[in-house]
Amino acid sequence: MTTEKVSLTEEKETLLITLYAKAGESRLPDSLLQDRFAAEVVSRIDYDFSRLKIDRDVMISVALRAHILDGWTRDFITRHPDATVLHLGCGLDSRIFRIDPASNIRWFDVDYPEVVTLRRKLYPGRDGYSLIGSSVTDPNWLADVPADRPTIIVAEGLFPYLPADEVPKLLRRLTAHLSRGELVFDGYSRLGLELISWQPSVRATGASLRWAISDPRDLEKQVPRLKLQTELPAYDPEGYDPRQIARLSWAARLTILAFAAVPALGRIGWLLRYRF
Repeated sequence: MTTEKVSLTEEKETLLITLYAKAGESRLPDSLLQDRFAAEVVSRIDYDFSRLKIDRDVMISVALRAHILDGWTRDFITRHPDATVLHLGCGLDSRIFRIDPASNIRWFDVDYPEVVTLRRKLYPGRDGYSLIGSSVTDPNWLADVPADRPTIIVAEGLFPYLPADEVPKLLRRLTAHLSRGELVFDGYSRLGLELISWQPSVRATGASLRWAISDPRDLEKQVPRLKLQTELPAYDPEGYDPRQIARLSWAARLTILAFAAVPALGRIGWLLRYRF
């Protein structure tokens, strides 16, 4: 089997964290994500994943986040059979293959040119699927995305790594260009970013986290077309399937309970869904 040498640094290298976590969780006997595509891609990459120090708790946590965003995407496609999916900062994520939409669903994956080049080597093409090689903050790539269908914008593990002033600018451009749809992503408070930056996997990449959100309603003021629909706190055990929480280590479960009991800590991160 031919392997692909990967030489990514800082923010771009973080895409390997989510890829490896999803692949690892999918190898567990009680896997939630069952992402065989990620597992296959990891086997074809020449990279020392051990340096990222990704443990079982990280694998399960990343899988939980991805599963919810996948579910929101499937729900949107079900309600809008003519939908467009705009997947920002796609990295090497196999979301399109996990969801496996009908060929009439128009799907765009957007990431840096070198990441898109790597994706083309690792994943097959399919009907209705397009790749755009560009920084998401470059305003020019959006011209390649038609605005005539309801669109769901998906951004997993992306916005915290963008310059703080670029996120609202990007979202204003997107909501001005697209006629209607939804936006789903993970967001974190300033304290949340501090905690993430101390994770061994993130520290290994040298990536910097920049964009924080202190209250999900604040984004409605910065991007007037956005209206908050769902906020799922990262440390709210009632918001997740208890069978999945039970898979975490006792230390991780205690952390969730402790954070949920303290309002300031319970609101350090969310999975968020807006409509526009």
